[in-house]
Amino acid sequence: MKSSSSEIEIKHLVEVSWADRWQVYQRLKELDIPCSCAANQPLKVEIGSPLTAIQLWSVNRRFTASRQDQIWTLECCWYSRYQQF
Repeated sequence: MKSSSSEIEIKHLVEVSWADRWQVYQRLKELDIPCSCAANQPLKVEIGSPLTAIQLWSVNRRFTASRQDQIWTLECCWYSRYQQF
């Protein structure tokens, strides 16, 4: 994993709300996704694979989607899982 902000290779520009960027940064670090978050600077994320892109989307959605949208997503997942039985 790359550790300093100058070593992060930006493959895509990712916009994260200034209010949410620290929490998004912390979660990405937990997932071992290379990123940096300096004071008064945008969040920088290295997206090196489709899996990383999906994880970033998922983490960002956690902070940007409304509560109702998140509930709806869970209900759809539960419905599709238990509909098979």
